[in-house]
Amino acid sequence: MKANELPITNFLQAPNVQFVIPVYQRNYDWTNNECKELINDVIAVEKYNRGTHFIGSIVFIHEGTYSTSEVKELVIIDGQQRLTTINIIYVALFRFAKDNGMQNEADMLLNMFLTNQYVQHESSKLKLKQTDTNSLAFKAIMNGTENEFNHYSNVIENFKYFQSIITKESFHTILNGLKRLIFVEISLERGKDDPQRIFESLNSTGLDLSQSDLIRNYILMDLDPKNQNKVFEQIWNPIEENARDLLKQKSVVSDYIRDYLTLRNKKIPNKNKVYVEFKKLYTEKDETYTQELENIKSLSIHYKKFINPSSIQDNNIRRELEYISRLEINVAFPFLLQVFEDAENGLISNDELIKILKLIQTYTWRRFVVGLPTNALNKIFMTLYSEVDTEEYYDSIALALIKKRGSAKFPTDEDLKTALKDKDLYNIQSKNRNYMFELLENYNNREYVNTSNENITIEHIFPQTPNEDWNKALTPDDYFQFKEKYVNTIANLTLSGNNGALSNKSFKDKKTMNRQGAEQGYNYSRLWLNDYLKTIDSWDIANYNERFDLIYSRFLKIWEYPDIVIPVSENTDEQNLYNAESPTHKKLEYFIFENTKVDEEVIAQMYFYVIEKLYEKNAQLLLEAKDIFKITRNASDFRAPQELQSGYFIESNIDSNSKFSTLKKLLPLFELEDELLIKYADSDSGNVPNRFGVRKEYWKQLLPLIVDTELFSNVNPTKDHWLSSGAGISGLAYTFVITGKYVRIELSIGSSSKELNKKYFKNLLSNKESIENTFGSQLEWEELANYKMSRIKYELTDVNLFDKADWEKMNEFLVTYLPKFEKALQPAIKNLR
Repeated sequence: MKANELPITNFLQAPNVQFVIPVYQRNYDWTNNECKELINDVIAVEKYNRGTHFIGSIVFIHEGTYSTSEVKELVIIDGQQRLTTINIIYVALFRFAKDNGMQNEADMLLNMFLTNQYVQHESSKLKLKQTDTNSLAFKAIMNGTENEFNHYSNVIENFKYFQSIITKESFHTILNGLKRLIFVEISLERGKDDPQRIFESLNSTGLDLSQSDLIRNYILMDLDPKNQNKVFEQIWNPIEENARDLLKQKSVVSDYIRDYLTLRNKKIPNKNKVYVEFKKLYTEKDETYTQELENIKSLSIHYKKFINPSSIQDNNIRRELEYISRLEINVAFPFLLQVFEDAENGLISNDELIKILKLIQTYTWRRFVVGLPTNALNKIFMTLYSEVDTEEYYDSIALALIKKRGSAKFPTDEDLKTALKDKDLYNIQSKNRNYMFELLENYNNREYVNTSNENITIEHIFPQTPNEDWNKALTPDDYFQFKEKYVNTIANLTLSGNNGALSNKSFKDKKTMNRQGAEQGYNYSRLWLNDYLKTIDSWDIANYNERFDLIYSRFLKIWEYPDIVIPVSENTDEQNLYNAESPTHKKLEYFIFENTKVDEEVIAQMYFYVIEKLYEKNAQLLLEAKDIFKITRNASDFRAPQELQSGYFIESNIDSNSKFSTLKKLLPLFELEDELLIKYADSDSGNVPNRFGVRKEYWKQLLPLIVDTELFSNVNPTKDHWLSSGAGISGLAYTFVITGKYVRIELSIGSSSKELNKKYFKNLLSNKESIENTFGSQLEWEELANYKMSRIKYELTDVNLFDKADWEKMNEFLVTYLPKFEKALQPAIKNLR
């Protein structure tokens, strides 16, 4: 066996060589998804001058029984997917050159990479020798007859994808990028090496690189040694230290990056695709990329709190995070990352933060008791931060949750009462059971009771195996109900330090037991859960119901349903496509498809998006669904053709109901019926527009009025009460703020580093006199020493966003003072560099 590292072009352009894909190899099954990743790497390695890009290994047998007198046949054992795909790229480049009068390039590509120019036998002409339909499809793209090919083929689909990528601008970038691809060539000799053993060892031994390993390598690999050490020490090492479960001594960096990407993109990456999703975002390693790494490091400080609550100094926050950790509500971490960042920036107080942590517990715990599915939670928390209104922080989160319907529902008090009465809360996971009893017992207790003490155990009041006394003490009906229905329910359970002693004895014995003065009975207990039992003389269904009411009342105080009124104009929620009302005359606020949230108003755009994603998922399945809808590469087949990224066309001139109908038929083919959720935009007809709508309307009318500065020229209206435009340095932004009490212009100093923010602020403050003289008025300088961010602001009070009569006054203030604010601050900002 021989192994060498060399450029792929050297391998492919070797004269009189044929790469044979043997019949026992699996079919060529790369789709547009894998091709997109490869071509992006090819373009990036050339565009950003990254030296080389490693694509893995290709294993082959040389001098085998397949050799002929004309060509040397290399039988490919491993790497055929990459090798075939690269050949398809070369065919696409060849066809582009041929069709665009680039004869020299076309001849070079044909004779160096695709064919053996001087061989006589036709079967030896092509350098890539495939089997069955792949062979026919490859010949079709070589000859330009792919449109006459009657069978579905990944070869043809991928060729057409590459055709759509290659332009006059990208042609040489791709051609030169291919020269930078390197691989490990592993050549085996028949009779000496065991190909199967080597193939198995290459594909199944050793530990796979984790997603975090791949990300670390991507961040550090192309840096010079000095910068490698700097970035490792200042960025990566702190991330690894923060994202480490100290109890289990286990790195959770991959989980952290996944949660970070979920927050950033409103899309949950597949666990084994975290690296791919990360790399997609940062093809260009510029200042924005550097700032992003700083942000990832900064937020990892919060992640450390989530996975290691014991590291938190504030007792109240620590306790609530410990509960969240014990309940394993990890799906809330992406949402909580930004909430904790907002707390660090002073947008919410610690008291509000604790209320939010309790709300998350209440929502998930009520859902557990009622029996709602946990798999709905990831999508809920994926998009929850987009519902936050920083003016009404807690209320907006509570409102977003109580508006949920279906599998995402926030169970009401009545839902909880019905489930609680009958639910087996004894045979549940111990972490859930311990959490419930700890909170029940310690609610409003002045003296904390450690319910996890090994001497305190769960006691069945009516025993699981009752003695004969119970049969005598109860009516047959009460005995039957306890035995068959209520034995493991919350009202029949209590805590005791004497479980072994009480055992299956009668209620009277359990209540009064005092053997050898040890005070085993309920009468001697200091626990709240036993207070009621001291007041009764028998345990029957009537007393069971009375105790249930007491516990239920306590439940409602601990896991309290939010006291929030749902405004009429906001009484809409995410709906599964199959349950949604007719889309006629409606707009979307957003939709969620396969764990990705897309902010989109137009139903047609959602339709095109989903069709595109279905094509990427399984092109063959979509193209063969001819009885459902029409998709072809011929635009003239349609009245109003809509071209997809894949190069196919579909009809766009159909109403929204027809689009819904088509999607409802297509989704079951892909087993995705539950993966498309839509949120209609709130209708203003007959209702007062909600605060989000008012803000967006205000920004829409304001932005065209800003003419004396380029600031905000590329900014779109949003539903938020603030709008920002970059100030030329990462972390600094000119910001408008509008509320029901004031309007202001501010310079927000909010990079990921508190130290840097304070340094910037103090530097600007040293120029205070000059800045205010240029501006013409005094500004408010807020260092906010206890928080991460700082700001400089100019404010107009006594105006109300929600009173349109004030809009003209607000507009005049912002439009007049923004250019002056920029002119006064920009010279000092430039000096910060």
